[in-house]
Amino acid sequence: MNTKVFIQNLKCGGCAKTIIKKLSDLDNIADVKVNVDESSVAFNYKDELDLAVVIETLKENGYPVDGDENSLGTKAKSFVSCAIGKMS
Repeated sequence: MNTKVFIQNLKCGGCAKTIIKKLSDLDNIADVKVNVDESSVAFNYKDELDLAVVIETLKENGYPVDGDENSLGTKAKSFVSCAIGKMS
């Protein structure tokens, strides 16, 4: 299956690079594409459990889906994820 989710805190190519790496490392997730301009992530997945894992992974790295809580701690995680993406 293919889906697109809209996320918060996506600012640049560094963020995109981190998201692509983290999601591509997950089982049953493929063809990850990030669109910084529309703050979205598109990917293929096998079943609903995989989708839940992706959403949790995004949140853990500072990129909650639109509508979810976006605390100061989550925003701070996104800055760290962004910096890691820029350095790698």
